[in-house]
Amino acid sequence: MSLSADFTSIPIINLSHAADPESKVRLLQDLRHAITSVGFLCISHHGVSQAVTKDLIEALPKLFGLSDGDKDEVALGNSAHFLGYSGTGAETTAGKADRREQFEFATELDDDWTKEKPLYERLKGPNQWPSNFLALRSIVENYIQELTSLSERFLLLVAEALSLPSSTFVPFVSDQHRLKLVHYPASESGEGQGVGPHKDSSGWWTFLLQASPPHIKGLQALNKSGEWIDVPNIPGTFVVNIGQGFEVVTNGACKATTHRVLSGTHERYSIPFFQGMRRDLTKTEAVETLREHFSRAEFGGVNNESDEGRDIDSAFLRGKYETWGESQLRTKVRSHRDVGSRFYDEVFEKYTSDD
Repeated sequence: MSLSADFTSIPIINLSHAADPESKVRLLQDLRHAITSVGFLCISHHGVSQAVTKDLIEALPKLFGLSDGDKDEVALGNSAHFLGYSGTGAETTAGKADRREQFEFATELDDDWTKEKPLYERLKGPNQWPSNFLALRSIVENYIQELTSLSERFLLLVAEALSLPSSTFVPFVSDQHRLKLVHYPASESGEGQGVGPHKDSSGWWTFLLQASPPHIKGLQALNKSGEWIDVPNIPGTFVVNIGQGFEVVTNGACKATTHRVLSGTHERYSIPFFQGMRRDLTKTEAVETLREHFSRAEFGGVNNESDEGRDIDSAFLRGKYETWGESQLRTKVRSHRDVGSRFYDEVFEKYTSDD
């Protein structure tokens, strides 16, 4: 790929253009370019309630300002579903500790796992809610409901942009989506790793709300030439990027773009919503269902990526496990080893030593 064909900025897509047949044609063309040549885009006029978004953004300072005891009450280490609070430095990316603290939530579902079911079904379950912030539950659940609707509508447009029937990707979607509320503390030096270089491994697509004022940046995407491109912080938009699951199903025509977050002199809040992928999806089904379609010449030559991007682990495609659910469980256990050793002792050694 020539440098002239590489991206140097992040496309901005106005979703309201889907309502008019004439403007929709251009929208689908622009969307196709964004998802086959960039892997990152900003969407505006998306239909998500401003009131719901505002409520969640305004809740963040209070939530992260809770006492250590309140945070410990809902510690992720208490949850077999990997839901709850984890402190700064609890996760590592690219071999370095990430400078962020976060609360993880998901679509509220019952824990109905039994030993007769696959172990990865234990990922499904209820959230933990801090007892000293009772209003948080409705705020988060309203937001998850809005983003679930947005992600479903967006997926219909993606299918059309890729010359497929609009409902093509619906059978791949999970009953559970995940949400992170993230706080990046200010760095005295003005630089550091908020989150190291990675591709999103949690499912289909990520919808990120940058919940800090527009002058506070830090998110960067890696282009195919190996250059880090700043992702703009535009009020009223979501940053949308491809997850590794979607890359697999599209046979690499739509690459999950490598990205990172740099710490700065200002604290930063971020809210990524991860559209879930069906846990029982097998590697064969994921790869073969649309192989013929994405083998067409029209999809050739657009999916190159940087050397660093190719080196990012693809746990599902390159891994030893046949279902998306088990691949996800392995990733979670390796990222949160305290939870893995406590709740998944029967597979802990296998997952943490199977490189």
